[in-house]
Amino acid sequence: MAHKVRGADNDGREDIDLNDLTVWLTWLIFAITYAGLALGMVPGLRMDRAGIAFIGATLMLVTGVLGLEQAVSSQSIDFKTLFLLLGMMIVVGVLRLSGFFERLTDLALRRISTPKGLLAVTVGLTGLLSAFLINDVVCVALTPLVLHLARRLKFDPLPHLIGLATAANVGSTGTITGNPQNIYIGAHSGISYLRFAARLLPVAMLGLVLTYLVISLIYRNRLAPAKGKDSAGYERIPGEEVPRAGTPQSYRHGRLQIKAMVVTVAAVMLFFTGLPLELVALGAAAVLLLDRINPDKVYRQVDWSLLMMFTGLFIVVHAFQIHVVAGWGIDRWNWLLNRPTDLLSLVSAGLSNLVSNVPAVLLLEPVVQAVPEGSREAAWLALAMSSTFAGNLTVLGSVANLIVVENARREGVAISFWEYCKVGIPLTILTLGMGIAWLEFVRY
Repeated sequence: MAHKVRGADNDGREDIDLNDLTVWLTWLIFAITYAGLALGMVPGLRMDRAGIAFIGATLMLVTGVLGLEQAVSSQSIDFKTLFLLLGMMIVVGVLRLSGFFERLTDLALRRISTPKGLLAVTVGLTGLLSAFLINDVVCVALTPLVLHLARRLKFDPLPHLIGLATAANVGSTGTITGNPQNIYIGAHSGISYLRFAARLLPVAMLGLVLTYLVISLIYRNRLAPAKGKDSAGYERIPGEEVPRAGTPQSYRHGRLQIKAMVVTVAAVMLFFTGLPLELVALGAAAVLLLDRINPDKVYRQVDWSLLMMFTGLFIVVHAFQIHVVAGWGIDRWNWLLNRPTDLLSLVSAGLSNLVSNVPAVLLLEPVVQAVPEGSREAAWLALAMSSTFAGNLTVLGSVANLIVVENARREGVAISFWEYCKVGIPLTILTLGMGIAWLEFVRY
């Protein structure tokens, strides 16, 4: 029932509908929040997306748009998603501290002597790790290693760094634990880890092949060293050994490294059994913390800003769904609901590049829930695939891209917006087209 407030006198002023005020206030806070997310900043202030989402959530609460009890309920904040993210961040953080990524990189690249060989291993290794571990954390771990290796091998690092960023996005499409938006979709779709992987892991693997081919074609000159020189123009001494990637210091935590590897493999295997993913991740994290490792070092590996952004967005989007989306009659959007693969993928890809993929997925969830039950799984998979592949369109499309670009910049390697787009735009078009075609094929 609509609540109205009447004026103190009878001068003919119209009644004020409090429900209308709440709707407009919700729209205002939501629009400001998502505009900030699209910009990634607030002009004149040093704010990031996490802070913007936090302030948006706070405004929803202090203005009374959403009650505190509503905000902390499981219908608003998805604790399963937060627990799974936290657990996986701790697991990957311990792997990184143990020297696992340095050892793995050394084993994979020890015999590499050509730029295209380095690119192939970078794309393949990054994609494989990102399929099962959160891609953002994988980029944090691998960016300095790939840059270090390219320089020691005297190769131009730029194609390999772009390969790292794009492969992290593409590979993470394959499973629920590949990226934050997939984790959210896994928690809300009811699709098992095994079925999700069976549908999207082949798409991710084909996407990695396309990633290698596109980069090889666009940077064919940079990846083809002149005779007698490497790709950076240095003279190569005949018979000179290619330097190994690792250093003895990288492997000093041998016991912890073995433990972290065993626990990680066990956790991934348990994911496929159908056990609650968040409990498996938290259990793995707890086992790894039962060690003599300094816990402060582990906690620094956790992306607390990402967890805060998720929490804030849960509250903002929940308020928007209650007061605005509920009146849209989404169940009558036949133009979109009847095409849960191709059209939804295009809408998702566009929105993901406007406000980033995680906010886009949260906003499109009501649309997927309104899809007829027989097509709903295809819609969830299309949302996961398209929101992730769309992250490769520009350097601003995903957090993984920004991690690689910022870390490279600190080491003196500049990857400009348009330089990235030379690969990102054609790769996104090709992978999206391939993904839509694949999902249509497996759907029938």
